[in-house]
Amino acid sequence: MAARRGCIALLAAVLVALLCRAEAAVRELKVGYYAETCPEAEGIVREVMARARAREARSVASVMRLQFHDCFVNGCDGSVLMDATPTMLGEKDALSNINSLRSFEVVDEIKEALEERCPGAVSCADIVVMAARDAVVLTGGPNWEVRLGREDSLTASQKDSDSIMPSPRANASALIRLFAGLNLSVTDLVALSGSHSIGEARCFSIVFRLYNQSGSGRPDPNMDATYRRALDALCPRGGDEEVTGGMDATPRAFDNQYFKDLVALRGFLNSDQTLFSDNARTRRVVKRFSKHQDAFFRAFVEGMIKMGELQNPRKGEIRRNCRVANGSPPTTPKEVATYRVMDF
Repeated sequence: MAARRGCIALLAAVLVALLCRAEAAVRELKVGYYAETCPEAEGIVREVMARARAREARSVASVMRLQFHDCFVNGCDGSVLMDATPTMLGEKDALSNINSLRSFEVVDEIKEALEERCPGAVSCADIVVMAARDAVVLTGGPNWEVRLGREDSLTASQKDSDSIMPSPRANASALIRLFAGLNLSVTDLVALSGSHSIGEARCFSIVFRLYNQSGSGRPDPNMDATYRRALDALCPRGGDEEVTGGMDATPRAFDNQYFKDLVALRGFLNSDQTLFSDNARTRRVVKRFSKHQDAFFRAFVEGMIKMGELQNPRKGEIRRNCRVANGSPPTTPKEVATYRVMDF
């Protein structure tokens, strides 16, 4: 009887734990979440993003990509914003992020403005989601309402980021599997890849395509010859791999030019061009978006909303500083400078 009572108690404890986890996992997200606690939140975010774009046009594209790099690793919890500590390897130093993700200082600026107006109210995770939406709007893309109410994680995980985030060499099949594991469809994959409609990437990410695709010692055959010569000039063998180029022909305008470029074999990254060149399922969607910008915009908004619903089930907090958990020592100026020179 005692053993039975013990089993029942254990089962009850497990159920409680699962219920608590489920409750945390379906944290309330809703449009207008800050209507009472910080009614100016969304306006402040857009204002700071507009200033950042005026200072440096590509910064807003860099901020937009933070949502992808944040949400894919244990949900949208602001973990990608955290600096490493002596006891925690940060996601900023993960293979797909180091010397690549940038413009963290824009998020810092947004957070400082929100803390001044509404102390302790708005999470860094929500800032990323709002700022990503505003990056699209400010560059001519669609607008949409964002559901808010996320908490910030207490830790980050370089290991998880390394195991999840794809490399610029990823092919379409690998990307389809990655997205499917997060309940995101092939259409979501192609639409969200359209975030590369704005911004730039480094020669480091494409030199293998130009000179040694798949270890062949030759360039990627799925590349327009004229475009390849332009990239050869931008990224010569043995040249400066930190030089950047636009990821489509209109890198400051959010439009469907990215998909037109893929059809013309002018994709900058291998992980972009593979969507047209290497898989029939993704090719069909690329062709459709290249012809119908409205269809791309609708699918992009849907994908961003779905991606934004990925949550970390663990209990979090509202960080006062997006780089560190509350109660941690403040980030030093040297650490801030280190991350401010990162490029993408």
